[in-house]
Amino acid sequence: MDKSEVTLERMRTFVRVAERGSLSAVARELDVGQSTVSRHLRELEEAVGVPLLSRTTRRVTLTDEGNRYYANSVQILRLVEQAGDEVRSTRGAPAGTIRISCTAAFGVLHVSRLIFAFQDRYPDIGVDLSLTDERIDLVREGVDIALRLGPLVDSSMKLRALGQSRRVLVAAPDYLVKQGTPAVPQDLAGHQGIRMTNITGSDTLVLEGDDGERHAVSFGGRFRVDHGLAAREALIAGRGIAPAHQWLVDDLLGEGRLKAILPDYSLPPVPLSTLIVPERAGIARVRLLADFLKEQIARIPGIA
Repeated sequence: MDKSEVTLERMRTFVRVAERGSLSAVARELDVGQSTVSRHLRELEEAVGVPLLSRTTRRVTLTDEGNRYYANSVQILRLVEQAGDEVRSTRGAPAGTIRISCTAAFGVLHVSRLIFAFQDRYPDIGVDLSLTDERIDLVREGVDIALRLGPLVDSSMKLRALGQSRRVLVAAPDYLVKQGTPAVPQDLAGHQGIRMTNITGSDTLVLEGDDGERHAVSFGGRFRVDHGLAAREALIAGRGIAPAHQWLVDDLLGEGRLKAILPDYSLPPVPLSTLIVPERAGIARVRLLADFLKEQIARIPGIA
């Protein structure tokens, strides 16, 4: 390989370093040595004849020329991948890898099995599923599709609304026998609440009655957690009352292991959305998975 050539491999390495800002992170991602990443960047800069990156001991940033080269490189790599998709589609099933990020509990309980069904339909497509409740930078982390609960503010992504996630107040029957069943929202003040620490405002519950009147009540307790599956376990163990997404507890309600309380009052639903990185939206396998998830997620209990 001529060191003066601009190759797709060198261009891909440059794009990922530009997005992640770290040679070592990209080396781990590509499963190569950091020296290989450095060599790809050096050879690319030699080929184009200008510095593309500014390196310090702590971070790698783009030069002005690097910013322009990055934007063009992203488009070139997208076109190359789309061209490959079109050629492969004439010979059979789509192939390649999709990286998806999903809210952790929703991913474990529902999305993972949907991905299994998707791969049964398209056996040549690989899926890397990353489960996190953090709002990550999709481009920086190399993610194609993200499923997110809650309001979204990132307008640079292509957004697909999947529906509203219904929430219900629930508790274990044993807890209610010992502590009593709340009859009105104000009764919650005397109960143990299971709170999500990664949700802003979880110390207050807002419930709406059948008459449209809204009730804001303080919500506290001895157990706080930042993961939906841990909250589910706390509910089963009778540690208190929690506002839970229906998809998180629907099986437990059906089995009688949890009981819905204050049925005449409703909690505000939470929007569920798909985010797609714009440069990846035109790739056939990404479109296929996004369409498949939209169709299948609508069938999950509590999503409307």
